[in-house]
Amino acid sequence: MKRDRDEVEEEGNEERNKRKMEIVWQTPAHPAQKQDYIFHNAQFFGGNLTGKRHVRPYYFEFVSHVNKRWEGKTIVDLFAQEFRGRSRDYYVSAVKCGRIQVDGENIPVSYIVKRCQKISHFLHRHEPPVMAWDVEVLQNEPDVLTICKPASVPVHPCGQYRKNTVLGILQAEYGLAPLYPIHRLDRLVSGLLIVAKNPAKADIFRQHIEVGLVQKQYVAKVVGVFPDAEQVVDANIDYNAREGRSTAEVGISNGDTTLKGKAACTKFTRISTNGIYSIVLCEPVTGRTHQIRVHLQCTGHPIANDMLYLSDDVVSRSTLGTTADRAASLSGGSPETSCESHKEEYKYCSEDFSIDPMCTHCPNLAPNGYDGHEEGLWLHCVRYTGPEWVYECPYPDWASLT
Repeated sequence: MKRDRDEVEEEGNEERNKRKMEIVWQTPAHPAQKQDYIFHNAQFFGGNLTGKRHVRPYYFEFVSHVNKRWEGKTIVDLFAQEFRGRSRDYYVSAVKCGRIQVDGENIPVSYIVKRCQKISHFLHRHEPPVMAWDVEVLQNEPDVLTICKPASVPVHPCGQYRKNTVLGILQAEYGLAPLYPIHRLDRLVSGLLIVAKNPAKADIFRQHIEVGLVQKQYVAKVVGVFPDAEQVVDANIDYNAREGRSTAEVGISNGDTTLKGKAACTKFTRISTNGIYSIVLCEPVTGRTHQIRVHLQCTGHPIANDMLYLSDDVVSRSTLGTTADRAASLSGGSPETSCESHKEEYKYCSEDFSIDPMCTHCPNLAPNGYDGHEEGLWLHCVRYTGPEWVYECPYPDWASLT
């Protein structure tokens, strides 16, 4: 005897609702917690924790709103065209089982979206791992926190990173939140990070920076024997967001040539050299994207493990569909930039997390596209000086050439 179609669909809806009730969907308001992290290949070496810090995959609601370009498209066409990381078949299934909703309601695959509607995509979220180094608190004052940021860890949520960030780790391990970073360090850069504990203190710091009252100092390990005399590089920086790479422009604008980049200036002073590498003090006068890295390239002494700027012949991010720094590493790099934990890949363990049947990343712990190569630049922030205040961070081990 054939079962009634409505009866089958009703049972399916009940089963889906049951699964939905068992899932806790997180939003940006959910704080990171200690138990959210998994340490793979973790071991202490020279007093420091090595290996990788992973985040247990978790269910997360991504929210967006229909803009002018999206208006009038079917829900499946919108996702298939705008979010190409997953297949069209996945999006059809996600709509049918309620993993994609509009204004909090389930909709058919033929649904046409309207301007300003809220679209929710419920995902089993996998974050890329970072190096397992500690986020060390240097000073904990009533209104200010200074930390030594490890390389590979982004400061705040961005892209695929949410819990595997400095702010996420500080909240999970120290209970410190909310926090307000007053300057930024690129993900691959390490060193001093100043964080205000309230918006008023953050505004004071930012005003000091905006009016040029703050001096910044970094150290870098560069290729070759850097000149003994101070070097000043005054060259515009043009950042290409698509490629994730900056270029330096030298010269002046005239009727035939227009400089696209922003004015940038960096002072460099050699600290030491062993004839192969040099340790250089870097003092950026302005703050452009990748400024120190590009200006060191201009001197002929790029950062010694900076695959993005060691050569002009690098693989573009748009070609590989990955980060520019990782794309560069794939074009051939120093073995010194490789992570030891890359030698042993993670193998799924049911105690770490449960596999989601809809997830395109499971049973892997890292998201698809992550190649396992993780590196930290030999570029480290050591000092910020402002009106009547100075904050410092110890030099890294690689800054000693003995």
